[in-house]
Amino acid sequence: MQKTAARPTSIDALPVGLSVEDVAAVLGISKPHAYALVNSRGFPRLTVGKRIIVPKFAFVEWMQKNTVVQ
Repeated sequence: MQKTAARPTSIDALPVGLSVEDVAAVLGISKPHAYALVNSRGFPRLTVGKRIIVPKFAFVEWMQKNTVVQ
């Protein structure tokens, strides 16, 4: 994903593998909060060396499963 200040406007605009910075941009949270999230239990992630990659489709599924409707 290109480094821009704007949030992605669609799921199709996201790369297949999201960085922690991408997760922060999508959710509108800070980078430290995004790191805490990707390191939390149950969050989908791959670790390649020191790099954290979040698979796009697993991320979308995680968001759907963890959305609370009141």
